[in-house]
Amino acid sequence: MSEKTAFKLTGAAPADPDAIQTRRPDGTHRVVITGMGAVSPAGVGVSALWDAVFGKQCCIAPIERFDTTDYEVHNAAEVRGFEPTEHGLTKKEARRFERFVQYAIVASDEALAMSGLTMEDEDPSRVSILFGSGIGGIDELQSGFTTLLEKGPKRVNPLFVPTMIGNIAAGTLAIRYGMKGECLDIVTACATGANSIGTALRDIRHGYTDVALTGGTEESISPICIAGFTNLSALTKAENPHEASLPFDVRRAGFVAGEGAGAIVLESLEHALARGAKIVAEVTGYGVTGDAYHMTAPSPDGEGIRRAMEQALAEGGFTPADLGHLNAHGTGTPANDATESHALLALCGEDAGSNIPVTSVKGSIGHTLGAAGALEAIVTALSVANDCVPPTHGFAEPDPDCPVSVVREAMTDYPQKVALSNSLGFGGHNACLAISPF
Repeated sequence: MSEKTAFKLTGAAPADPDAIQTRRPDGTHRVVITGMGAVSPAGVGVSALWDAVFGKQCCIAPIERFDTTDYEVHNAAEVRGFEPTEHGLTKKEARRFERFVQYAIVASDEALAMSGLTMEDEDPSRVSILFGSGIGGIDELQSGFTTLLEKGPKRVNPLFVPTMIGNIAAGTLAIRYGMKGECLDIVTACATGANSIGTALRDIRHGYTDVALTGGTEESISPICIAGFTNLSALTKAENPHEASLPFDVRRAGFVAGEGAGAIVLESLEHALARGAKIVAEVTGYGVTGDAYHMTAPSPDGEGIRRAMEQALAEGGFTPADLGHLNAHGTGTPANDATESHALLALCGEDAGSNIPVTSVKGSIGHTLGAAGALEAIVTALSVANDCVPPTHGFAEPDPDCPVSVVREAMTDYPQKVALSNSLGFGGHNACLAISPF
């Protein structure tokens, strides 16, 4: 890893744990991140993700998974060269599990290794799984329908249903690690990863569980997905991969589909200190709202997004004046970026809001849908832990309708009290995580 992009992967164990206040003023638990794992278009591992985002690498390229000759969209952010047996899965698991489950396993293995959590030392009923997927096993779904139509019902895979259903990622992780607490698959489209983390935060904060393995996973580069998103006019048709995902840029014309998984180990601070864990960052707040407006479009006034950000800050005891930067949903669609920009200004005031650093990882790794909130939470945690803000690949020409300060080059030596990570989903789902250095 180059010096330019080097970062602290595991944080540090506190020097005097007994001197730390483990509860919030209201008596609830403080919640910290002790492990992170990633499978992304940048490759396998948190380091690969960070190097790509911080180094403004473009992980978008022509689609390799299927022939796009008859498609209007030819680029995507695929997880290329992924061989599950090289990352801890058996040949049987590689054959049986859909890609979204494989991604979740590999990311979770990394997160647990980083955390140092040993299930033999834990009460398994106090360790939970909250791991979502926006779409689930879309490849198996498409394949199953093809088999049914072409070969008849008797030829459909007997494991079709448990292979395809979205909750099987959470279920498989629970089985793999022996975690017997709450086991949930939260599905809120592109807000899935952030809502999973936020729900896990609340469970730990209020004492329902001590530890949660949480995040999101997605396998979205498939013929039916690309066709559907294209016909919805959601995807960019740009042929140059470097000019495809353009968050907040006046030239933006849609998002680039991506895939992967992000996994985070959350613990109560009390639990983490008791076992001597190294702490990456603290999740200090969570905001969640609904637009009640439209199936696919955000409410133009951005009121729901603003409230989610406001809630996340307030839960952590912060005001908008404390905000260090916003890791925006920033998809590169005309409506999303303009609405999110105006929501930030409404939160902070026009003068202050226009100077808050804003970044989007989607210029580098595309929009990973149900995994996006988790991967972006990882980037946000590393940003506050390392006093920096990553740049936004693809941003070059500001849009007057997005009057915010988009980060063009990495900001370093920039301490922050708190950063926000936004995730927005079809149906009007708004989720915001507040993440602070520990």
